Amino acid sequence: MTRHNRTLLTGMSLAVTWMSGNAWRRPDSEVERLYDPLYYTGLAQLAESACMDFVFRPDSLFIDPSALASSVGFSGLDPTLLLTAVAMGTSKIGLLTTASTTFHSPYVIARQLQSLHHISGGRAGWNVVTALDGHENFGLPAMPGTESRYERADEFVSAVQQLWHSFPPRALLHDKEVGRYAEPSQIKAINFEGKQLACKGPLTLSGHSAGDVPLFQAGASETGKNFAAKIARGVFAATPDMNSAKALRADLRQRAEEAGRQADDIRILPGLSLFLAGSYEEALKLFRETRDNTLTHRHHQLVASSLGLEVGELLSMTVLDESVLQPVRQVRSKTHSELIRNVVKNGPVTLEALMARPEVAGSGHWIIIGTAQQAADEIETWFNSGAIDGFIALPGGSRNCFERVCSELMPALQKKGLAKKQYSGRTFLGHLI
Repeated sequence: MTRHNRTLLTGMSLAVTWMSGNAWRRPDSEVERLYDPLYYTGLAQLAESACMDFVFRPDSLFIDPSALASSVGFSGLDPTLLLTAVAMGTSKIGLLTTASTTFHSPYVIARQLQSLHHISGGRAGWNVVTALDGHENFGLPAMPGTESRYERADEFVSAVQQLWHSFPPRALLHDKEVGRYAEPSQIKAINFEGKQLACKGPLTLSGHSAGDVPLFQAGASETGKNFAAKIARGVFAATPDMNSAKALRADLRQRAEEAGRQADDIRILPGLSLFLAGSYEEALKLFRETRDNTLTHRHHQLVASSLGLEVGELLSMTVLDESVLQPVRQVRSKTHSELIRNVVKNGPVTLEALMARPEVAGSGHWIIIGTAQQAADEIETWFNSGAIDGFIALPGGSRNCFERVCSELMPALQKKGLAKKQYSGRTFLGHLI
């Protein structure tokens, strides 16, 4: 086995994944604090005490009211505003927010991210997304196609980065004696003109001495992977098994080199659903209790649409294999749909077994059920095999799982020499080096 020269890059999701399924109904869930920034600040402080590299807040720009009848759904605070509040209660951990390139303007996003960068002392990060839904909330009659979204995203990122450079830190003089606040000749309009957007600039605030806000991405289509290989320092991935993770990592590293970067410039970080307890039996019980009622009509709809079937057709089948696959009409996520189709292609698989697979039960994420030590051992295996560069922790089942990641899993990884024991700096970019 070959170990990477660097330690794991570790992130903690603040997406309250531990309230999914039935878990929000637990007496200790604290679901009433879903909109309380102090709640998330406390969570981030726990992650910082464990020396995790960053906390991450995903985003959704739409909700399904019917889903809110029995789950927290996508209801939540604006991620950048939330992490601005979290910044005031933390000092070293990276703050990775999410912003869509499909619905917003480069100037607003550039300004918000640079503001978070200043407020946090250089700890901002940007998860660049093109979004999967929500177009009607922004006056669009239909969701743009994949190629169009990524063409805009490419222009958008370029415009944002140019805006960050339009007002460099060196332009600030602060010369009180002479009466010279800044050097105007250093501050320039970008006059960006693309096929899909235009922006003049310059930005209303200077860049930060920590450098540009680092970029992350999660594209899994061919176009998305090329985009990620071009711009991202970290790539989020749905990798339900180690072989798929190894293949994706090798692919993205090669694409990064083809884009003129070094393979090590890009880090592959699968989402890792963690159900942790004092024993495997306790962890399995927690997993089952919080998921008993989640394999409902919505999950059947997901599988049916991914296979090109109607829900009724799916439910009439007990065993599925490649012969049942039909052309896909319309799915929310092509990547997620393809993961499910691949399970069936490699079948046969019973419907019951398919519904329990990570591709369905865990949205395609890697799932570990057991003790913190068992989780650390499996993470070590994946890391040493060249499958991952780190992970995004998605604690499941209860708040206790979140706490165990910080108090048990991270120390176990540190003892193995897989995770850093202390911060070497105070900026997000510094954590990535």
